[in-house]
Amino acid sequence: MKTTEINISINESVKLQGTLNIPSGAESFVIFSHGSGSSRFSSRNRHVAGVLNKEKMATLLIDLLTKKEDEVFENRFNIELLTERLVSVTKQVHQFPELKNLPIGYFGASTGAASALKAAEILNDIIEAVVSRGGRPDLAKSSLTNVKAPTLLIIGSLDENVIELNKRAYSYLNCEKKIEIIEGATHLFEEPGTLDKVAELATSWFKKHLYKIEVEKQTLNR
Repeated sequence: MKTTEINISINESVKLQGTLNIPSGAESFVIFSHGSGSSRFSSRNRHVAGVLNKEKMATLLIDLLTKKEDEVFENRFNIELLTERLVSVTKQVHQFPELKNLPIGYFGASTGAASALKAAEILNDIIEAVVSRGGRPDLAKSSLTNVKAPTLLIIGSLDENVIELNKRAYSYLNCEKKIEIIEGATHLFEEPGTLDKVAELATSWFKKHLYKIEVEKQTLNR
């Protein structure tokens, strides 16, 4: 597997840092949008990314804020700013030669799920699937009805407030959708085996929806 630390330029003064993993024979590509106060070094997201890599999915864990920007607490909840950054990052990495022909999905955690869903609405033509882990899709309410990408919402059974917020958001989604509640898990999925279940569900969702797109593209190119 090829691992590269990359810098994505948003403008002359803003460069975002990310970790790009491309396994041999990659068949799809998943971009991670992490939650407030987290980063591309999140042990939970890196664990999920590692599982996806083993299934021939390239992954990008990207910081949507610079270190200086992240010091301003309000920026962490500026969904519009984070969405703009995620859209820009997606457009740029989609042009990388080794990624250009791969179907793309988003994995959003906590508040990162909101920016992932809003970006999926903007990029409906290239985002083929979305997975939310302990997410706040309700923060993307204005965009939910327009998301076309099949969306999976994963929540811990002990994360009661977030379950209710997810159920409300779920009702606004018009795409193929599913809610999975992992028994015995809290918001951060720190309980034994719960994060493995997240990775398993995410892998199945992406394989179902991204692999199908790849097969269709290959068929059309014959």
